[in-house]
Amino acid sequence: IFDQCVCIILCLLVCLNLGHSHPKGEDPHDAKPDRCKGIEFDAITPDEKGNTFFFKGDHLWKGFSGPAELSNNIFNELDDSHHLGHVDAAFRMHHQDDLNVHDHIYFFLDDKVFSYYNYTLEQGYPVEIQQEFPGVPSHLDAAVECPKGECITDSVLFFKGNEIYSFDIKTKSVKKKVWAHLPNCTSAFRWLEHYYCFHGYNFTRFHHVSGDVTGTYPKDARNYFMRCGEGFGHGDGARRQRCSEVKLNAITTDDKGRSYAFQDAMYIRLDTHRDGSHHFPISRLWKEISVVVDAVFNYGDNMYIIQGDQVYIYKSAVHYTLIEGYPKPLKEELGIDGPVDAAFLCPNQHIVNVIQGQKMYDIDLAATPRAVKMERPIPFPEIDAGFCDADGVKVFIGPEYYSYQSPMILAMGKIKPAPQKISPEKFGCEK
Repeated sequence: IFDQCVCIILCLLVCLNLGHSHPKGEDPHDAKPDRCKGIEFDAITPDEKGNTFFFKGDHLWKGFSGPAELSNNIFNELDDSHHLGHVDAAFRMHHQDDLNVHDHIYFFLDDKVFSYYNYTLEQGYPVEIQQEFPGVPSHLDAAVECPKGECITDSVLFFKGNEIYSFDIKTKSVKKKVWAHLPNCTSAFRWLEHYYCFHGYNFTRFHHVSGDVTGTYPKDARNYFMRCGEGFGHGDGARRQRCSEVKLNAITTDDKGRSYAFQDAMYIRLDTHRDGSHHFPISRLWKEISVVVDAVFNYGDNMYIIQGDQVYIYKSAVHYTLIEGYPKPLKEELGIDGPVDAAFLCPNQHIVNVIQGQKMYDIDLAATPRAVKMERPIPFPEIDAGFCDADGVKVFIGPEYYSYQSPMILAMGKIKPAPQKISPEKFGCEK
């Protein structure tokens, strides 16, 4: 009997030890996932402020750096009482025709959808997925917004296996596609007009209409979408550029309101800065341009890219397409010899201002043939880039710019205005 009692006591001690083997004060339920160890995300979505959330189980990460935290610290209803230990998919709504839903975040779990705005669950939610998105299946893998201009209409792409459901937000119609060549996405993310399928700890960039994949993929998400310290680098491992180092080659806004700054062989989107910023190769959007550009301006729905003594004209549309017959000599197109330093067109005007050294040439784009209409001096021996919008003209020299009310005041001005610094908020640089 004594031996049996000893055996029972030892067994109890072992069981107690196994049940309390974690360090003192540490609750195993508090263990936080580490995305730098390789995470297959359940969902990824930005909010209305541009913060990006990465979800895994009942945890999330806010932004591209920092530790995980419980999802219900931010989204209060994402807890066990609502059976939301995880989300299947999530996206930020883009539908400017209906401000009641625009910029809301939608979460999907099983056959239910939840709508949040400003981190607050909207009244009446959750509802059945079929009620909000008829024709879209339950138990989704991923979802991502596709705004009008990228897709034909404001749409949402829903993923389930290799099946994609393209949902038209306005008409509530669905088109089903099969992208067997694309990995099964556990989450999807639209970032700076590019679309990413996340699978395992990798991602693959895909075309949002065709699903085509170009380039070398998959790539490790830890090198691009999070900061993981030694052994991992953001993209090619390069540090973010300091604002004091910025030197633009050109800057423009197209007829769709998309603003671009060009620097060396890279470009950056300026109007999407709330979702962050990143430099991309110019050849990604303008396939025929692989080196530094001298000047860029927009006229109507065309973008003019000047490089040396050549000019390329692209239709802006959804994707930039080189017009047949281009490039052409700059002399033939604008009646001026290259190279040039800058070119800009003010809103609702047809006079392009081309700067070459300390001279500014006015060229009437509505005239045939095009030729220099007026030549005027400017108070700078050389500039890097020029831009004109509703606020006036900006002349960029290194990391600074000078503001003028109009091209005429720029030409007539004898005293330079005080220079202003390129800002990290707009250009994604570091102070």
